[in-house]
Amino acid sequence: MGITFLFLFHSLCCCFFYAHVSISIDAKCHPADIKALKSFANGLDSPVQGWDYGFSDCCKWRGVTCNTPAALKLNDSSVFSRVVALELPQERLRGNVSESLADLVYLRTLNLSTNFLSRSLPVNLFSLKSLEVIDLSSNDLSGYAPWNISSSSITFLDISKNKFIGDVDPGFCSTAKQIQVLKLSSNRFHGRVLPGFGNCSSLEHLSLDSNFLSGDLPQDLFALFNLKTLELRDNWFSGELSFQLGNLSNLVFLDVSSNNFSRLLPDVFFNLRKLEQFAASSNNFSGVLPVSLCNSPTIASLSLDNNSFSGSIDVINCSAMVRLVSLNLGSNHFTGRIESLSSCHQLRIANLAKNRFEGDFPESFKNLRSLSHFSISRNGLRNLSSALTTLNHCRNLTVLILTFNFYGEIMPAHLNLRFENTRLFVIANCGLTGSIPPWLSNSAKLQILDLSWNSLSGEIPSSIGDLRRLFYLDLSNNSLSGSIPRSITQFHSLIDLNNSLKGEIFEGFSFFSRKSQSAGRQYKQLLGMPPLVDLSYNELSGIISAEFGNLKDLHVLDLSNNKLSGKIPSTLSNLTDLESLDLSYNNLTGTIPPSLANLNFLSTFNVAHNHLHGRIPSQGQFRTFPNSSFVSNDELCGFQTFSCEEESGSDDEENSIGEDEDESLRSLISVPLSVGGAVGFVSTAAVCFFSGMMFPREKKREFRRLRH
Repeated sequence: MGITFLFLFHSLCCCFFYAHVSISIDAKCHPADIKALKSFANGLDSPVQGWDYGFSDCCKWRGVTCNTPAALKLNDSSVFSRVVALELPQERLRGNVSESLADLVYLRTLNLSTNFLSRSLPVNLFSLKSLEVIDLSSNDLSGYAPWNISSSSITFLDISKNKFIGDVDPGFCSTAKQIQVLKLSSNRFHGRVLPGFGNCSSLEHLSLDSNFLSGDLPQDLFALFNLKTLELRDNWFSGELSFQLGNLSNLVFLDVSSNNFSRLLPDVFFNLRKLEQFAASSNNFSGVLPVSLCNSPTIASLSLDNNSFSGSIDVINCSAMVRLVSLNLGSNHFTGRIESLSSCHQLRIANLAKNRFEGDFPESFKNLRSLSHFSISRNGLRNLSSALTTLNHCRNLTVLILTFNFYGEIMPAHLNLRFENTRLFVIANCGLTGSIPPWLSNSAKLQILDLSWNSLSGEIPSSIGDLRRLFYLDLSNNSLSGSIPRSITQFHSLIDLNNSLKGEIFEGFSFFSRKSQSAGRQYKQLLGMPPLVDLSYNELSGIISAEFGNLKDLHVLDLSNNKLSGKIPSTLSNLTDLESLDLSYNNLTGTIPPSLANLNFLSTFNVAHNHLHGRIPSQGQFRTFPNSSFVSNDELCGFQTFSCEEESGSDDEENSIGEDEDESLRSLISVPLSVGGAVGFVSTAAVCFFSGMMFPREKKREFRRLRH
């Protein structure tokens, strides 16, 4: 009996299913919808892939979804289906959004995001009574946004990442009261946000970030009691952050970073009992942190960097903030000690750089077993040995930056330290004495090492070659001596960078090129850092090994201001990705290898103040280098003001590319001059994290002389 019943039930279900399918298949696209879609396609620069304009059933076209009259609950005996969704994201569509789309009277979903659509939007599109979802993000749409929205069914509107201008006028909220998601970010909206958001009572997500909006926030914005996400970063909003912020009791994510807000943060966070992420970086906030913020049990990520907050961070109650994972307090005026943070056992990311913390590094930090990213550069901490011993207990530590602390202390060399998971290690600008510690070779995963601007002496240990993943080494501005160890030319990551480098993202951390932090490129992940070896401003002697030519993925090589001698190895021409080569202020002899002209991406080259002679190559990138790159040598000639006398045929053969070479090779050598210059500009520097402006290159020499 039971089996018979199941069989009959299954048969009935199948009959219903096939009957439904047959209706859907038999019902063709309505002629009016075909006409509207064809008109839309005619407004594009090229046909839509998957659309057969000769085929009458548009319901089978790519990205088109239809429903039958029955499914739409229409009192219509027609056999025609109606278009309810047009979804063509990432189809490389170019052209304009046709007004004909407004003739798709039963359209519910329109998704044309991530294309190249341009011009203005048709106003009548927003009068479709059934339209619920509109996603036109990531296009080149421009003009004024269509605020005259008469459709009451819209729940999702995303026009972010376009070029819309004018005011943000939420007057449409009086009609579109059902809207839940509104994304207007990354456009060119300007001026004050007009009142009216209070009528969007269903709004849960509001993104106004990355525009040019200014002035105070409209007060009715704080009447959006259902709001969960509010993104206001990267605008020109000003004034105090209103105490009415506490009305938004359902907020989960709040970002007001990169504005001109000022004065105190409102002490209203006890009311925001669902808030998980709060970012107020890069404003003009000041004063002490509000008590309610420092006792929030829900906040997991707190970013307050680049403001003028002051006082002690002892107010942060780790016993209450049990979910705190990421804390960014960099670039403020906090004072005192940092021991209290050792009770935040879930803390994974901590940026305390550029404050006024002082005292010995607390041993209690060894309790932060989850800590992976830690920067406390530019403070006044003491006892480097204790700091390293303590942090060695943080086995998950990936990024460690201790720059501008421990001034004048000795680099501990005999500790048994193993930073086994550390990938970025920076102790620069500390004036440390002693030598490069042997325990660094235990950090097998290390990719970036910066010990620059100290007073370290002795030889570079050959064990540094054990760091097979290292692709960024900066030992510049020390007092290191002896020859350059052969092991530096064996870095596996610089021989085959792609096989060793992973894209670690530095959450809450930023890195700037040394030469210009104000205009330099910002890096937030390992993949963005230029592969570099910088040993400049030391006392290194001996020759430049021909094996440097093994490091074919190297972008920056700086061996300037040492006592290196011998010839420039021609194997450096194997460094086909090299963008900057500085060998100035040494005792190098011989000629400039002509093969260096093959380095098509070389944008910075300097061999000034050596004992070089012979003809300067004139091909490739050498056409772009200034005279200052070659001054103060014995007998260099052949470049602009360095005229050469007539030389013998053998000399010409040695110091030129070779007249018998194929003409195509000559073209290849001289092609990407501008490209190489652009790439080199952003990559010819070492790591400098939260450490302020570095000494300009022309001042280093005098600084070095005074220091020694």
